Amino acid sequence: MITMTKQKSHSYRGSRTCGGGTHKNRRGGGSRGGRGHAGACKHNTFRAMQQGWMFGKHGFHQPPACRTYVNSLNVGELDEMAPYLVEAGVASEKDGSISINLTELGFDKLLGNGRVSKKYVISISTASASAKAKVEEQGGQIISETETA
Repeated sequence: MITMTKQKSHSYRGSRTCGGGTHKNRRGGGSRGGRGHAGACKHNTFRAMQQGWMFGKHGFHQPPACRTYVNSLNVGELDEMAPYLVEAGVASEKDGSISINLTELGFDKLLGNGRVSKKYVISISTASASAKAKVEEQGGQIISETETA
């Protein structure tokens, strides 16, 4: 049995049309059924399916009126930012604890990713249970309207 060998690629240098048939075939889009995606839903349907062209609407887009954006902050990020916030006068430090009003800074929710190394008194509208646990573990407190998991 003859084994298949890798076919040599030919650049067709020296031949007038380089494998393109007649000289007319390389001009325009007539020899290939149109240019680009032409005829993809008509005479080039099979080629469109083979190459995986997608047409029409796909997926779901939520209406902008229904979208809600929660500006959140992790406790690890807050721990890094705290000294700079005290310097800027946005947060105040007294009795070994730093008190910050995150709602005034534009944050909606405090999340529990990261480590807490200082004692904080944080005022925010919503805080996750893990964020609250980490802050209270260091002796701090979170003043929030709601607590979420």
